[in-house]
Amino acid sequence: MVQSINTKIDLVIDATSHMGISEYGKIMIGDKGFEFYNDRDARKFIQIPWEEVDHVIASVMFKGKWIPRYAIQTKRSGTFSFSSKDPKKVLRTIREYVDPNHMVQSLSFFAVIKRGLKSIVKK
Repeated sequence: MVQSINTKIDLVIDATSHMGISEYGKIMIGDKGFEFYNDRDARKFIQIPWEEVDHVIASVMFKGKWIPRYAIQTKRSGTFSFSSKDPKKVLRTIREYVDPNHMVQSLSFFAVIKRGLKSIVKK
């Protein structure tokens, strides 16, 4: 079994990791970091200490009514994408440990298209 990096747990919730093939498990948010543990295979886990978190990116739709998934961008290891049962509760808990200025919205579909067209026109 994997040893948790947290000494105090604030939230445990069912979630899905979207790293390649979707994996179902539990997210644990605590005083030392963010953790994801797979339900079926104990060897598949993700542990991200709060010092390593660079940005938290949320995909917001319908003016904040629905958040389908969110991602944690780290300083060295890349970006990890997750979805959970209550994403607002998860993001509020993360906000206690991560600076709110480092929590951002992802670009909308039309913003991505607009940025792409601008780059084509610039060339």
